Amino acid sequence: MNDIPDYRIIKSRRKTIGLEISTDLQITVRAPYHLSDAKISEFVESKQAWILKHLAIMKDRQAHSPAPVSNISDKELEQLTDKARRVIPNRVEYFARIIGVTYGRITIRHQKTRWGSCSSSGNLSFNCMLMATSPELVDYVVVHELCHRKQMNHSSLFWKEVEEILPDYRNLRARLREYRL
Repeated sequence: MNDIPDYRIIKSRRKTIGLEISTDLQITVRAPYHLSDAKISEFVESKQAWILKHLAIMKDRQAHSPAPVSNISDKELEQLTDKARRVIPNRVEYFARIIGVTYGRITIRHQKTRWGSCSSSGNLSFNCMLMATSPELVDYVVVHELCHRKQMNHSSLFWKEVEEILPDYRNLRARLREYRL
């Protein structure tokens, strides 16, 4: 392996092998228990171009992205959480009427990896760090999660639901990726 940085291997009961690069540029290979280290190494070598390409993309994105929104004080975090508790439920109510969906509880958390989520029972969770972005991006995440009330996946039908409400969702999605949690 010429240029591939070190990687860690996590074996589990999964059936397939997969690669992931975390936001801190750590490479993880997830593999089934039965797969030998030699086969894993062979797989990683076969994905060298993909790994190097995505590492470069992520490094560039980090170099040109806004400051990480996670480097804040406890006081600032408390203020963002308070603001999110005031703003987000109103946006959820507004867009739920337009989309024609219902929802359960709304929770505001400080999450490390997600901007929002929607449970199968309709409970919505949002990251308080959304308040460190823009109102358009808050709306995008709200619409995204509410559209999961119609499609609990990221299929083309799901994205059509999002696009119906936010025709410019691709641009908003790209802008949100510029922020690092």
